[in-house]
Amino acid sequence: MSKKTPKTVIVFTDGACSGNPGPGGWGALLQWNGEEKELSGGASHTTNNRMEMRAVIEALNALNQPCTVKIHSDSALIVNAFKQGWIDAWLKRGWKKADKKPVENRDLWEEILDAMKPHTVKWIKVKGHSGNERNERVDQLAVEASKKFQ
Repeated sequence: MSKKTPKTVIVFTDGACSGNPGPGGWGALLQWNGEEKELSGGASHTTNNRMEMRAVIEALNALNQPCTVKIHSDSALIVNAFKQGWIDAWLKRGWKKADKKPVENRDLWEEILDAMKPHTVKWIKVKGHSGNERNERVDQLAVEASKKFQ
């Protein structure tokens, strides 16, 4: 039996918040095989970072089989946490940052780690509000979703 190569899904995510904390929204765009799927949601009292993280979680949880996932995000926090190994250091220190303070939003970091388990995830930092069509679209989805919670 030959091992099937996992499909590659391109994902763009973004979060938005009116006030920080305040009403917020998240948006995600998943692309595979010429098809696109948009997801969005929000919360009445949240932060921008929580919405950025929720977008990643919901995008990963929308996948129904193990995939190679290329996540494009304008959140330096999320991308750097994985690409620069911050999350590994936090785990080794019991969810403490280098300054010994607790890592904010641990609940969502744990959700991201769980959602990543079946997949091979590649993190790609994109510059926000720089004309990237798909990044602009997920920003629009996040802002529209946040308005439903104001």
